[in-house]
Amino acid sequence: MTHPPSRIAVIVAYFLIYVVWGSTYYFIGVCLRDFPPFVLGTLRFVVAGTILLVACKMRGELLFRRGLILKAAVCGIVLLFVDQGVIMFAQHYVSSSLVAIMASSTAVWIMLLDVPQWRRNFRSVSTVAGIVLGFIGVAMLYLEQLNMQRPGGRHYEYGVLLLIGGCISWACGTLYSKYHIRDNGDEGGLASSAWQMLGAGIVFALCAGLSGDFSRLQLSAVSSVSWLSLSYLIVFGSMMAYTAYIWLLRVRPATEVATHAYVNPVVAVVIGAGLGHEDVTLIQLSGLAVILISVMMVNRK
Repeated sequence: MTHPPSRIAVIVAYFLIYVVWGSTYYFIGVCLRDFPPFVLGTLRFVVAGTILLVACKMRGELLFRRGLILKAAVCGIVLLFVDQGVIMFAQHYVSSSLVAIMASSTAVWIMLLDVPQWRRNFRSVSTVAGIVLGFIGVAMLYLEQLNMQRPGGRHYEYGVLLLIGGCISWACGTLYSKYHIRDNGDEGGLASSAWQMLGAGIVFALCAGLSGDFSRLQLSAVSSVSWLSLSYLIVFGSMMAYTAYIWLLRVRPATEVATHAYVNPVVAVVIGAGLGHEDVTLIQLSGLAVILISVMMVNRK
């Protein structure tokens, strides 16, 4: 960019990563009623990535650069494939609201696993207290699921364990990007976002083929609500919100952009309870409050 971004553009971008990303948890749950998880990931990211590549080509961008494709594909697999795969499988066990609540603990894991910054980070009493508090919040949610009734033999605690693993994976991928990928002007661009989505989508497709998800898909049985939810995830969740996130990282401080982690769970809980009529317990709300407080303590400057 050769000039500062407009205030309106920044506001719109923040709306996308705050509200739209928060809403995707619910719409993923809707899609999973009719789409097998790997098929859903394939359709979402291959379609979104392909459309973005076409848009980049129309803008005259150089797309087929080896360095750009390889770095973007690795980021897409580590971040989008692992993160979205965990979210989709976890929603077989727990509600979209709880998924979003657990995801808010990612910031705590990033701080805990950022070994090169330990000396600076752990000098702060509020940082140490925030990490401890974050684990208490996660433990509250896990113990609640462990003690719940399990109709049909469903193990809700498995969903929480999946989410913990997903948060750790996202934190590791983020730290890998931070320390091993240098920004040469490509990694933050629209073409990079497109290749990241295509990289994730291709791996989802391979997994769908190996697992038999494609053969289990019955297109005639997919409801119009699921098709509309998939369209929402492609257009708003991936093409708009994800690219807005990448763009914001180029024009705003990363710590400021990361505040979406505080807002997404609140949006997800409201939408899940309102549209999905999901049960939100007092312990879940308390766990959400504890995790958000811990994240804010960890990020205090």
